Amino acid sequence: MRETVVRSAGQATIELVAALPLLLAVAVAVVQLLAAGLCREAAAAAAEAGARAVLQGDDPRRAARGNLPGWARDRSRIEVHGRRVEVRIAPPRIVPVLGGLLDVDDVADAGPAA
Repeated sequence: MRETVVRSAGQATIELVAALPLLLAVAVAVVQLLAAGLCREAAAAAAEAGARAVLQGDDPRRAARGNLPGWARDRSRIEVHGRRVEVRIAPPRIVPVLGGLLDVDDVADAGPAA
């Protein structure tokens, strides 16, 4: 009887090279979602700072903007409607196709007028 020897040298390397695009796509998606989550936290903190400023009689827009990290100031929009402060931040886009789908916003309300 003859035995057939099957050589599999290099198979793992080929499989790794084939899987790299998928691994890269997953890594990019995770980083994009982490950036959106970071923006969500920054928007919440800024909106709360704006609402506190309303209660203290200060400028809520300035307080909210001052509470944002430097990288988020140019990416944010702050709106004040009475005692309600809304902060919207566009996260850095690693995947430009997503457009504004991952923009985050948060609202804080200073409650009814005294």
